[in-house]
Amino acid sequence: MEPVTHLLTGACLSRAGLNKKAAYATLAMTVAAEFPDIDVLWSAEGPVAGFQHHRGITHTFVGVPFEAALVVGLVWVWHRFQVRRGKAETAAPVNWWMLWVGALIGLLSHLLLDYTNNYGLRPFFPFNPRWYAGSIVFIFEPVIFALLVGALVMPVLFGLIGAEVGARKPAFRGQGWAIAALLGICGIWVWRVSEQQKAMGLAAQMDLSGSVPEGSGAVAAGRISASPYPINPYKWHLVVEGPGFYQIGTANTVTGAVESSVPRDVFYLPGTTVNTLAAKRSRLGQAYLDWSQFPVVTDVTGGSVDPDDPKALWTVTFRDLRFAYDVSFLKGRTETPLTGKVVLDGDRRVVRMEMDGRGEK
Repeated sequence: MEPVTHLLTGACLSRAGLNKKAAYATLAMTVAAEFPDIDVLWSAEGPVAGFQHHRGITHTFVGVPFEAALVVGLVWVWHRFQVRRGKAETAAPVNWWMLWVGALIGLLSHLLLDYTNNYGLRPFFPFNPRWYAGSIVFIFEPVIFALLVGALVMPVLFGLIGAEVGARKPAFRGQGWAIAALLGICGIWVWRVSEQQKAMGLAAQMDLSGSVPEGSGAVAAGRISASPYPINPYKWHLVVEGPGFYQIGTANTVTGAVESSVPRDVFYLPGTTVNTLAAKRSRLGQAYLDWSQFPVVTDVTGGSVDPDDPKALWTVTFRDLRFAYDVSFLKGRTETPLTGKVVLDGDRRVVRMEMDGRGEK
């Protein structure tokens, strides 16, 4: 999920009751809920390094206990600073062990939220490098975002009303709102899992015979992916694997309709060439194929591809069809997110690597 949703989730988890158990719980859990994304620092080495290490060790069950300790250490430094300023009085007791538990919950919430979108994560790394993706909510889900914001804002508004009428201000407020928001999010997840299963059932019934030569007979669907659209739980982007090709489509679980046309929505898997073999062995290629579930590796062009660099002769692109669909703010069909490129010279050595148009040598 995007960062703000992570931060709001951490704050709501604290408001659900843990802020009564330990001082600084809201601070620690909010920071912890976004802390695993500290791996973006790898992007300082370049976009390929950032992609290679994104959702790595900081997004694992092995890493989160140590990250929780680090978050608590940062809060301890803040606490000592407040003590020196004479402002260390807190409504809840200072309980570092309980604060570590709260930070751990915040970190685990990050892993859970990242699992619910279709990028996925590797929670059992380094013992198990497999990627897991629930693919039930879009990377930014406005309904979940609204629930979290409402849970944090409404107690403040009601507190202002209470202050106007002279009501006593409670030491901790908003617990009911926070619990309701978290339960609402769980309800959305259950609802979307149910609709996703319906979409995958529709995908399994797709007629793939038009994508193969006539006379080949019935074509059975292989692996199936259903990725979410934002807001609408009844609309899903489908990827269905056939013999030597992928076919994409859109499912509507209310009407039971699947929209997919041949040849526009069919992606035949190109054969391996010298160029694609060299590109797959590159650092970007290895990382991409390790992560991607429905990769399409294409030998794009021959001849000079960069007039400023005569060595750049060949380009190989990497796309994952899970992201090849349009939403209101993203043209995934024509400009697929998380597209990688490897540029080779005449000897098939890597000249340049790119992720989403950003280069790295």
